[in-house]
Amino acid sequence: MHPAEVARRVLKIEREGLAAVEAKLGEEFEQAVRLVLEARGRVVVTGLGKSGLIGRKISATLSSTGTPSFFLHPAEALHGDLGMVTGEDVLLAISNSGRTEEVILITQILKRRGVPVIAFTGRVPSPLADLADAVIDIGVPREACPYGLAPTASTTATLALGDALAVALAEARGFSPEDFRRNHPAGTLGERLKVRVAEIMLTGECLPLTRLGTLMTEALLEMDRKRLGCILVLDGQGYLRGIITDGDLRRALVRYGGLEGLRVEEIMTPEPKCIEAHRLASEALDLMERHLITVLPVVDNGRHLVGILHLHDILGKGRFKFTV
Repeated sequence: MHPAEVARRVLKIEREGLAAVEAKLGEEFEQAVRLVLEARGRVVVTGLGKSGLIGRKISATLSSTGTPSFFLHPAEALHGDLGMVTGEDVLLAISNSGRTEEVILITQILKRRGVPVIAFTGRVPSPLADLADAVIDIGVPREACPYGLAPTASTTATLALGDALAVALAEARGFSPEDFRRNHPAGTLGERLKVRVAEIMLTGECLPLTRLGTLMTEALLEMDRKRLGCILVLDGQGYLRGIITDGDLRRALVRYGGLEGLRVEEIMTPEPKCIEAHRLASEALDLMERHLITVLPVVDNGRHLVGILHLHDILGKGRFKFTV
């Protein structure tokens, strides 16, 4: 069979598996959500082999969407790591067969400690299902593996149900995009561009500032201390009147032959490009690209200076300065 035909067959079988587990969703899934919401601790996810690999991903998704979680390897749990689990936690145990000995053993131990148990299993009834307070049936009609041996459709179904649990919990908690970004301060550029300028701009002592009338020799010291490649020129009321960049310095040296005796207003670029703090980082990046600049003063609607934004703060180079 042509490889593309094999791929289509696999995807068809996995779609069938997802449809099968969807049809079985009901009260048990809702009970699982309630158990987690009522718990004061974390969701402890465990599983062995392929189930363990899927469990790690489910745990990571739970944590990033507002439900604290960690993965507990069954073998490590039996050699001391069970001490990580408290009576306030919830156990999510994954075993397609429902008979994985290590998973059954730690489930029995934690059950005796009063830890609520959610089971993801493809066999109902089974030893694991019998121990659980809520049973999510992950059973699929068949595996995509032609011999029915390698977990394929079953692992896809398990992963999808883990996502469903995480999303249901996130919605129940009112988890917001702002909450997600606080958990992902070094996320992708796409996420970074959705934040407001106010969240990533530099303020206070980080700002390279000088006043109208200041000698360039003095302003250069401030410019060198702040290391942003520019200095912002303010009037006596704190309004932005100009900016001096490395390019302005080069042009001044060519024109005047030196900076001695010059004042900042003689070489600054007046009325520089600015942005307001409530604007999106994507708007700031677009403005920088259109005008070929790497720093952008941040002002209020009266051009009173409130901060400065550097290109690196948008692209995330070095330490990305999210407010978390």
